[in-house]
Amino acid sequence: MTATRRADMFTADGRPSDDDPREHRPRLGDERTTLVESLRAQRLTLEMKCAGLDAEAMARRAVEPSTMSLLGLVRHLAEIERATFRKMLAGQDAPRLFCTETDRDGDFNGAVADPQVVAEAWDAWRSEVDFAVRLVAEAPSLDVTGDDPLNQHGSGGGAMSLREVLVGMIEEYARHMGHVDLLRERIDGRLGQ
Repeated sequence: MTATRRADMFTADGRPSDDDPREHRPRLGDERTTLVESLRAQRLTLEMKCAGLDAEAMARRAVEPSTMSLLGLVRHLAEIERATFRKMLAGQDAPRLFCTETDRDGDFNGAVADPQVVAEAWDAWRSEVDFAVRLVAEAPSLDVTGDDPLNQHGSGGGAMSLREVLVGMIEEYARHMGHVDLLRERIDGRLGQ
């Protein structure tokens, strides 16, 4: 993480910290700025919630029979970023990173307590986020569309605008940040603001 991203989101009183980079983002922006900044804050929350944890903590499962872990969520979100931005919007032939036809939950099942697996997961996630950030920045408008013929992204089985994709990604991260909160609390009792 960069120095800016090392802010301590864990405060004694649970109130926002002046050091938290999510608290000082552009306000009252246009539609694109608002969506992009909201997604950026969600992504940053994932990094901040996982900061300082070793491989064992990252791979620790929630509760039986769930295979959910912080590491699994990083791998899962890398898969979602890739499928959404590379495959659907950019039309690239981008194979899955962790999941296969025989192991559709490979993102979670392969989340083992190995420092190399953790490093590979973060590298994959950051690479997919970087691609997505560039794609969104270079898009001429939020009306750019991608094709979702199998309704894997909530299009109903057709075209989906960049606007809808950004809202969907914010929803995806927001849903999982609740899981991340609980997983981190279970690991060391730490609560974010």
